[in-house]
Amino acid sequence: MTAIIGFSLLLTWIFILYQPNPGPGSIQKLGWQSWEVVSMSNDSQSPFQGDATNLEVPTDPETPDVDWWNVTEPEPQVDSSSFPLDVWAPLLPHTVGLSEITVTQCRINPTLAEELCAPDSTSEQDAIKGKWVRVRRDLNLEGGYLSPYLNIHYRRTRRQDINLITDIQLLADNEEPSAPGTWHKVTTSLRAGVFRAAPLYLWYRTGTTAGEMTAIERSNIITELDVLYGEDVPWYGFEKLEPPTMPNQGNVEATWITYRRGVKPPPRAPPLHFSRSGKFKIMQVADLHYSVSQGFCRDTDRKPCEHSDNLTTTLVGKAIEAEKPDLVVFSGDQLNGQQTTWDPKSVLAKFAKAVTDRGIPWAAVFGNHDEEDGMPKDEQIMLMKGLPYSLVDGGPKDVYGVGNYVLKVLSADSSKTHLLTLYFLDSGAYAKGYWDFFGFIPTEYDWIHESQIDWFLQQSSMIKPIERPFRPDSTKDLGHVWNTRQEQIAPDTRRLAKPNALMFFHIPLQEAYAEADSDPRTHNALDVGIHGQESPGNAKGNAGFYKNGVLKAMESEHVGKGNALEVKVIGNGHCHITENCRRVKGVWNCFGGGGSYSGYGKVGFDRRFRIYEISEYGETIRTYKRTEQDEIVDDMILAGKGAPPL
Repeated sequence: MTAIIGFSLLLTWIFILYQPNPGPGSIQKLGWQSWEVVSMSNDSQSPFQGDATNLEVPTDPETPDVDWWNVTEPEPQVDSSSFPLDVWAPLLPHTVGLSEITVTQCRINPTLAEELCAPDSTSEQDAIKGKWVRVRRDLNLEGGYLSPYLNIHYRRTRRQDINLITDIQLLADNEEPSAPGTWHKVTTSLRAGVFRAAPLYLWYRTGTTAGEMTAIERSNIITELDVLYGEDVPWYGFEKLEPPTMPNQGNVEATWITYRRGVKPPPRAPPLHFSRSGKFKIMQVADLHYSVSQGFCRDTDRKPCEHSDNLTTTLVGKAIEAEKPDLVVFSGDQLNGQQTTWDPKSVLAKFAKAVTDRGIPWAAVFGNHDEEDGMPKDEQIMLMKGLPYSLVDGGPKDVYGVGNYVLKVLSADSSKTHLLTLYFLDSGAYAKGYWDFFGFIPTEYDWIHESQIDWFLQQSSMIKPIERPFRPDSTKDLGHVWNTRQEQIAPDTRRLAKPNALMFFHIPLQEAYAEADSDPRTHNALDVGIHGQESPGNAKGNAGFYKNGVLKAMESEHVGKGNALEVKVIGNGHCHITENCRRVKGVWNCFGGGGSYSGYGKVGFDRRFRIYEISEYGETIRTYKRTEQDEIVDDMILAGKGAPPL
């Protein structure tokens, strides 16, 4: 009898009570250097894994009319519980609110004496409200040599029983907030130590505790503070507090406190892709030369011409509206350097505004001026990656320079075939070991180094050949357009080869000034556009990138007749009144021409932007310039049908 009862209980447990589950491993995994809870989707093939150029976006078979790059996916959930609370990092998407704000002034640089310049606190207060965090931006930076360092500090806490800050105001000495609520006044003036400056005080309002807030209330709490220099836009997701703590007077640039509510992740760029008609357009913006100020016009007969940075941003936006590019490439010297970009972050906040406001993906390389005023390139990369629609990447650490990376442009059909390669390289700034007589100013430009040559050849070798000319996976989306084109392609013209490639870097190579190829049809030099109005801008040093890199990368491994170079065009900046395209040994070397009123130019030489229009699914490359007068200049075919033969 006992055996029967026991056996019955065993069967009951096996078939009724026992419910197997996947366990905690399906929702948790070990994060880097910390235990983190990571949200795992049901589909392990997340469309946003890995590099931005290799996104695998699922196609819904029930909605074939939806473009694969337009599939909306939820933003990846970030677990902010692992973020440090006692470090100022304004790009971190903190959801944790602030509990207290204060302002300190110190005669010693706080970076050198952090504890001496920190606000008073106790271990009990630190445990309850959080440790003091210094906003590492001096409010008196423009206040003169006699002004003390003036910094904002705040506390951040994850405790659910602490009232969090919901609003901030800046008021004069005799003013108080008119809005209801519990307001707190910071006793130190935001203009302390500035001669004859009227006091200005920061007031902040605390709401309910974190545990009592609704989801909507939590999304509107103050989560970060920053400081902006100059009269331009704050960092993405931040807002200015009026009035400026340091007004703009003469050579003194304005200083603003900025704040962020909740978390505002920058929109991500969609995967680069051709249109369904097989077209892709690139707009090159060369040599903006932006400053912390709003800029000063140079070498132009435009009248009036004030606030050149803003005028240039308007001009870029106008060109974008006319051209509607799929990608904008900034080809170096976004920053003016030369002591006018003494706060690079404030300049980086505005340089791409004309592009980001229109939701266009963009990429950038560095020029010789971008690093002049102190901020290293790798820090600039991190900032640029925090801007909307950025495709910028720092590249491998073991390769010379910062910003050596590759972007791939895919087909519009469901095959997502790689049809165009875009190489970006860092041409450096100034060569080491070449200085003026006094040993302070570098005198020679840098060049592409051997590790970059090896990197480029390695990247090129990893690109898989495709059947060219490309045929879309399905013709139903293209209708008669594809059917007509299909009839024009002879079977013997198809071949296996790597896609065509364009390459962008700032400082031109020596070969950009070499003797041009001649057109076998006319015997004329293949050199179109304005040049010779300024000294050559190439470096005197040379590691052989053209000969040992560009001319070694072929479309195919076959060595027979007809094998062509992979890179068809090299796009440079650097030389503002040089804008020609010259073919040298089969490769076009094209200058962008200066596009900014803030950079040097020449009266009578219109600012301009170079356009690359790639059609026929990557087979044909056309280029021209659009000037500030909306003129189209030097429209020509560089590769494909209609191009000068090799």
